[in-house]
Amino acid sequence: MSAPGAPVPLALDGSRIDGSLYGDVTDAARHAPWALNDVISFWSSFGLAFFALLTLLAWWRARGADAAVMARVLAAPVVVGVVYAADMALKSLVREPRPCRALPHSFTLESCPAPGDWSFPSNHAVIAFSVATVLWFAHRRIGAVAALAALAMAASRVWVGVHYPHDVVAGALVGVVLSVPLTLAASRGAGWVERARGGRLRPLLASA
Repeated sequence: MSAPGAPVPLALDGSRIDGSLYGDVTDAARHAPWALNDVISFWSSFGLAFFALLTLLAWWRARGADAAVMARVLAAPVVVGVVYAADMALKSLVREPRPCRALPHSFTLESCPAPGDWSFPSNHAVIAFSVATVLWFAHRRIGAVAALAALAMAASRVWVGVHYPHDVVAGALVGVVLSVPLTLAASRGAGWVERARGGRLRPLLASA
């Protein structure tokens, strides 16, 4: 029993929101070619590494850009870390069980996460859209690629059966809404970048 005055977890029942849509998607996955499912499963599990590569590319391109752009790219790990922490706090508050545990006989391409590994919002969607937001303010083309990849990541999490559609939509919103002000605030580090470009860090912060 909770202590007096302690916050009561929401314990969201996601199946009442879009459980039928989740079932439609996972049923499509059940009947899809295994070659397609293998590709989607691989992307769902390891696709976040692609966002790290895009961030490295953005850093490389930012060496020839103004200091504010470089400041935003350098802040990417901090921005994503802060947003991820907020996401985990929200997960702990809402405590939505995974659909593969709440819905009997649901089809999954991945092993269902353990009890207590809550579903809302999707961590993968939060991280992907947070990175995409930072990169959008650093380099439009790289940001556009990241946005498309983030959409693919969010969709894959439903396809493999570990999230409801509303989980990934919420993850996308959390990733974008929190990352925009943090990324813009990171522009204030332009002065530090300018000074650092005149010192030993110049090879890392400016092109030759």
